[in-house]
Amino acid sequence: GSMKTLRGSIRTYLRGQAHHLKPLVIIGQQGVTDTVIQAINDALDLHELIKIKFNSFKEQKKELAAEIEQQTRSELLGIIGNIAIYYRQQPDKDKRKIQLPASA
Repeated sequence: GSMKTLRGSIRTYLRGQAHHLKPLVIIGQQGVTDTVIQAINDALDLHELIKIKFNSFKEQKKELAAEIEQQTRSELLGIIGNIAIYYRQQPDKDKRKIQLPASA
């Protein structure tokens, strides 16, 4: 990917930040369509850290989660139950919502 892989401590920090978030995108019976990818890209631009919920395709969620990670050039931080957590840093410093720990 274009992003450097985040260090373990940063990944743990981000997963903690994601704890209280509600899923912004739901994967339904249509699966991972271009429209879904666009919605995920928009959500990443706005929030940087998001959750996606698999209402369908639960058996294939690992493969689909990896596909989403590649298509959106984000970082998959983990899958908990049927929820996948993604992070992609906003390129515009002024729009960043998430301050990474200074040791980053």
